[in-house]
Amino acid sequence: QVQLVESGGGLVQPGGSLRLSCSTSGSISNFNSMGWYRQAPGKERELVAVITNEGRTNSADSVKGRFTISRDNTKNTVHLQMNSLKPEDTAVYYCTYYTLWTQYWGQGTQVTVSS
Repeated sequence: QVQLVESGGGLVQPGGSLRLSCSTSGSISNFNSMGWYRQAPGKERELVAVITNEGRTNSADSVKGRFTISRDNTKNTVHLQMNSLKPEDTAVYYCTYYTLWTQYWGQGTQVTVSS
């Protein structure tokens, strides 16, 4: 089992920044990926950005150039730096940890971009 705890969500004005963090604990594999998905009201959950334990990243076109994902393998944490936020970034952001065999999710943290 792997437990994930997210932090850093909140309310921010358009153009502002937020930093999400996710810490993991439990049976952490040496080979894994971690990242973030989001779900807006009435929409399906979608990929935001993911990063492998080797540092390879993948992100949605809608956040490229604005969001940066990073991880600290020594602390089993992943971060999402979100800049130039837009109202359409409003969603519940979920941290995820996955390997070839399993996937775990955090409880989600609300990000609201509004003036």
